[in-house]
Amino acid sequence: MAQITTPQLSPISKVEQKVGLTDVTIEYSRPSKRDRVVFGDVVPMNEVWRTGANKNTLFTTSDAILFGNDTLKAGTYSFYTKPGAQEWSLYFYKTLDNWGTPDEWKAENVVLEVKAKTQVLNDMVETFTMGIESISVDDAVLSLAWDKTKVTAKFAVPTKAKMSETIAKVMAGPSANDYYRAADYKYSQKEDLKQALEWINKSVEMSGEEAPFYVLRKKALIQAELGDKKGAIATAKLSLEGAKKAGYDSYIKANEESIKEWSAK
Repeated sequence: MAQITTPQLSPISKVEQKVGLTDVTIEYSRPSKRDRVVFGDVVPMNEVWRTGANKNTLFTTSDAILFGNDTLKAGTYSFYTKPGAQEWSLYFYKTLDNWGTPDEWKAENVVLEVKAKTQVLNDMVETFTMGIESISVDDAVLSLAWDKTKVTAKFAVPTKAKMSETIAKVMAGPSANDYYRAADYKYSQKEDLKQALEWINKSVEMSGEEAPFYVLRKKALIQAELGDKKGAIATAKLSLEGAKKAGYDSYIKANEESIKEWSAK
């Protein structure tokens, strides 16, 4: 049977915005005014509102962000509001599986409450609109607008901290995992295996006494490919020991088979 798809009066919308190095996403449904009285009728004043229509609005941030001095940790939250004549309360709420407002509003589920002043607009906004405005590398403004009311809340993102961390990491040189990935690529292509061995040795050295069993496995394979069966067996035994501790049966079996194969030659 064919199914008829009908248009939604409050279509769903998705705002995806990068602020500095932080990804912010808002998923919400957009009701329209349609000649109605919005605030005080369609949306009761001083009561928690789903902030849109249908399913509750979702707000996601890839990093912890700051509203004033208050931190909102990275994650996804239900986003609710309590409209007031002069000021709104914006709520970031833990539970996500609500249709509209929760059956029971629980204060302990409010991760963060932000106060935001209202603005009276000269021009009417027909369809409820949420967005991220006034974007810079360090901050932006969360905005909500409908009818002749607009509410904004500025937030800061950790661009400076993330850049400092990235710069420090890059300036410090390749990590053990970088050396491993480079060696793995060379081995997979069967090219410049001496260079691959040099890189895998560097990865093992940087990992200290507890080099990962999968790194040791790769080293053993490179050694065997270069004809150093004795060295490959010694390394494979270390990988085998680590794989047994970690409970990785596939690596246990592979190392045991390789040790048997290389010992026979």
